[in-house]
Amino acid sequence: MPPTSLSPWRLSVAPMMDWTDRHCRYFHRLITRNTLLYTEMVTTGALLHGNQPRHLDFSDEEHPVALQLGGSEPDALAACAKLAQQWGYDEVNLNCGCPSERVQRGAFGACLMREAELVRDSVAAMRDACTLPVTVKHRIGIDKIESYDFVRDFVGTVAAGGCTVFIVHARNAWLQGLSPKDNRTIPPLRYEFVYRLKQDFPDFTIVLNGGVKGDEEIARHLEHVDGVMIGREAYHDPWCMADWDARFLGGSAVERTRESIEARMVEYLERLQASEHHWSQASRHMLGLWNGVKGARRWRQVWSDHKMKTLAPTEVSRLAHAGARSAADTGEVRAAA
Repeated sequence: MPPTSLSPWRLSVAPMMDWTDRHCRYFHRLITRNTLLYTEMVTTGALLHGNQPRHLDFSDEEHPVALQLGGSEPDALAACAKLAQQWGYDEVNLNCGCPSERVQRGAFGACLMREAELVRDSVAAMRDACTLPVTVKHRIGIDKIESYDFVRDFVGTVAAGGCTVFIVHARNAWLQGLSPKDNRTIPPLRYEFVYRLKQDFPDFTIVLNGGVKGDEEIARHLEHVDGVMIGREAYHDPWCMADWDARFLGGSAVERTRESIEARMVEYLERLQASEHHWSQASRHMLGLWNGVKGARRWRQVWSDHKMKTLAPTEVSRLAHAGARSAADTGEVRAAA
């Protein structure tokens, strides 16, 4: 964890569906010790009526780690918040920003920004059920509502339920006409709205999310808000996190190389294989490790080759590096993102 003088939310990796599973978080933790990590969004129905260990189990190495919930019923969210505490999470977060059709059918995610009082009551119920920090991740608006007053009033209302930490994706969520992918790029970024929230609610922790790339951008945003959450940049180029502990989180520099990170991850994959799990479900999360280095594309191709899945991870790693060296020697200089 960051030193107590720094906010626990100073730097985090966003919850990303199909990406930030326990294997991804284990890999990210090899690169950064103190950055806060989030699970994928897990619905209350999946937890209360499904396989709880599959959704909730994680490795001790992943701390600090937060569970993100999707749901709109205060009682169900409270029950899941209690589970989060029982399982040992460091935080429970309510998703009020996802715009997918599945989420809309369930009337949660970004839809909840229309029902601030319900979010307030949900937060209050969750806080009554556990002692973990209860946080909310949301957008600055929905559809064509582009007034700052909308998000200001949302935060003010939800705060009455006891929430003091707001993670703000600085785009609107368009619930009609855009796919979830387009919702991450087409609605314009309005960082100034997030800055204004910090000015209007100085006692709250305000975390900015959306389109942030690179340490210099992180540093600029931290001049205005309490924290920054990084999404796809951290996933596609994970080595960008290597200096976050030292630069932003009051820790020491990571005394590891890409080679040693890969070696640690290969050990993890070997343990998965020994327990009869498909290691390829975990290896996909490290495909960006060598991004920008000569031979990286060939290295990725080997790890992604379905014919390799019958081999031991150590052998795949050996073949991947042999292929990368050959590609580099023959002049490959481009590493696909």
